[in-house]
Amino acid sequence: MSSRVEILNDGGFRSDGRKQYELRDITIDLSQQGTADGSAVITHGLTQVMVTVFGPREAKMRSQTLHDRAVINVEMNVAPFSTGERRKRARADRRILELSAAIESTFEPVVQTSLYPRSQIDIYVHVLQQDGGLLQACINATTLALISAGVPLHDFVCAVSGGVHSTEPLLDLTTLEENDLPNLTVAIMPRTRKVTLVTMETRLHVERLRDIFELACQAGQTIHKEMKRAVKDRTVALVGAMDAGSRHPAANPDRDVMMEDR
Repeated sequence: MSSRVEILNDGGFRSDGRKQYELRDITIDLSQQGTADGSAVITHGLTQVMVTVFGPREAKMRSQTLHDRAVINVEMNVAPFSTGERRKRARADRRILELSAAIESTFEPVVQTSLYPRSQIDIYVHVLQQDGGLLQACINATTLALISAGVPLHDFVCAVSGGVHSTEPLLDLTTLEENDLPNLTVAIMPRTRKVTLVTMETRLHVERLRDIFELACQAGQTIHKEMKRAVKDRTVALVGAMDAGSRHPAANPDRDVMMEDR
């Protein structure tokens, strides 16, 4: 398949200056967002997603509860300013429903739902900016938000997109590359090396599938290191804040009484 735009120049560089196997810059913010039990903001290049998690908590509708495990609900919202289209997407938009279903099916075997029978875990995904790799960003942010909320997981879930230009595999695609190349998204559990999701929205030759699949699994291990480092840094910061609070001298009640007598 010949590309309609220049994906790789003569020097082997892509439109954003990366090599074919190079990932975009990743930034992670695990600070508290409102009243959510856990939250995470992740940026892959120019794609930014925020995920908030509420629960496990009592189910709102008894008819939808399961007596032996928790129910995972995923709701997705795409900001109108996240793309150049400036078009507001409804919650019933087909694309949003497909992404929500993919996230839900990815985490159902990973979250230890059997620990929370007759309850629900609500995951809210907010797309703030888009430039390719949207599903991978949503999955990675959801993993971090669940960990931030203290929800038990069997393992991290790390996702990355990949495609093929001519015969050359590429990793972590931008919108320009996704629109022009056959591509897929792979989500793995790095410790157990199990695959929780493989989704392909375009046709990909079977001879190229193995190459890009193996590269995506290796890239998932790299993303896992960044995610694990962010969780560790956040934990250290929280523990430090707790220690500082415990060392703060308590007020002297006798002195307060004396001041009132005066």
